[in-house]
Amino acid sequence: MATRRRGIAIAAIAIAATALLATGLATSNSIAAGPEGAPSPQATGYVPSISDLMIATIQPRHERLWRAQQNGNWEFAAYELGNLHGAFDRLGHAHPIEHDVSFPDMIASVTEQPFKELKGAIQSKDVTAFTKAYADLTDACNSCHQALNHGVVQIAVPSRTSASDLKINSTPRN
Repeated sequence: MATRRRGIAIAAIAIAATALLATGLATSNSIAAGPEGAPSPQATGYVPSISDLMIATIQPRHERLWRAQQNGNWEFAAYELGNLHGAFDRLGHAHPIEHDVSFPDMIASVTEQPFKELKGAIQSKDVTAFTKAYADLTDACNSCHQALNHGVVQIAVPSRTSASDLKINSTPRN
């Protein structure tokens, strides 16, 4: 009888181990497959709100872009500009319609020109052009907030003495 119970216990452990291994392989395969292998937001049932995405991705990238330029790190500014552009694209993808309007189109209409100007300013390392384009992008963000009845949300150019001064790649590069 004891031998039979031990045999059943070993079989149960083997089945559980096989199930865990199969689950682990499925998980690692979806991770190895990259973003396209990961479940979509619709599959998970959760899509972050516009506010969540703004606070978690857009706002920090907007500030890091400014700080990179302030630190003379044009390479990191270019990197953050790309990240900011991608974050806006993902925001529009996650929320395709807002107030019965195409949200990706709305985002593009207010950010396209400032993004082009920022890219040119970064490539030429032109502080004056960057300052103007960054202010234009900031104003564009605020105009979108107004259009969506969120005028209370005011984005500003960060101050030089901000307590949240990021020290990311602060070594100036010319």
